[in-house]
Amino acid sequence: MESCKVVENIYLLVIVTLISVLQNVFFAQKVERECKNRNMNTSAFERVSCAKRNCMDAYPTFLAVMWCAGVCLSQAPAAFAGIIYLLVRQKYFIGYLGQSSQSTPGYLFGKRIIFFLSLMCIVGIFNYLLWRFYGSDYKEYVETITGAASALLLLP
Repeated sequence: MESCKVVENIYLLVIVTLISVLQNVFFAQKVERECKNRNMNTSAFERVSCAKRNCMDAYPTFLAVMWCAGVCLSQAPAAFAGIIYLLVRQKYFIGYLGQSSQSTPGYLFGKRIIFFLSLMCIVGIFNYLLWRFYGSDYKEYVETITGAASALLLLP
């Protein structure tokens, strides 16, 4: 029964992580397909390869802050922000395949989501320290604010 309680607290984060793994497989297949279909020195291959590399550079940071925010504060807003980040990353990747200027909105929006998840991490850790050393627990208030603020991520 104890393992069910643990899974209950992280299952949304696990789902988003698995979706992100599938997205990485999609990116790798695009690079492989471009490599097989054309000469590896073409600009199309370079764009696909660069887009995948750029997405993979930010991937560990995304996973770290999403899990930290979900475990330390609240999994639902963290998972929601994670799904939005994956959609933005997809937009960035597809935009990079066209003109690189089409990828800029996805990149900037992705940075905003990473910043939001980082703030969630800091607030969650700060709340834990308040509870640990002063006995004050503001988690319910912070979860309410975070849940409402996560909807603001949808604004351009």
